[in-house]
Amino acid sequence: MSFDREKVLKFCNDWCKNTLMETLEIEYIDAGEGFLTAKMPVNSRVHQPMGLLHGGATVALAESVGSAASIMFINPEKQEVRGIEISANHLKSKREGTVFCTAKIIHQGRSIHLWEIKITDENDKLISLCKLTNMILPRR
Repeated sequence: MSFDREKVLKFCNDWCKNTLMETLEIEYIDAGEGFLTAKMPVNSRVHQPMGLLHGGATVALAESVGSAASIMFINPEKQEVRGIEISANHLKSKREGTVFCTAKIIHQGRSIHLWEIKITDENDKLISLCKLTNMILPRR
């Protein structure tokens, strides 16, 4: 079966309705073999009190994209994804604009997926670097 980019993006964007991802205005914009990319606006909705992008919002973006990316490798009718560990290094601050988040698969096992997730700005400057481990479970 061939990879259907438009189908993946539609599924991910529809999946976000009435969730934290919708609240954060995360939009999935690109997908391919082994990666998924989304964008999120940086504004007062995701600021910490000093007017900068909140690290928690950055991590929420990273986990959202990495978890959605794992769905590309499973049968969602029989399996589900659970994030079990995430780490983040915040390298640069951001006050406004847009951040882009790309998850790339590092390890795709039957029960564990490991993702490298880079969050960059409009100028491709690295904002945060994250690592996410997902567990693949049978659907109950």
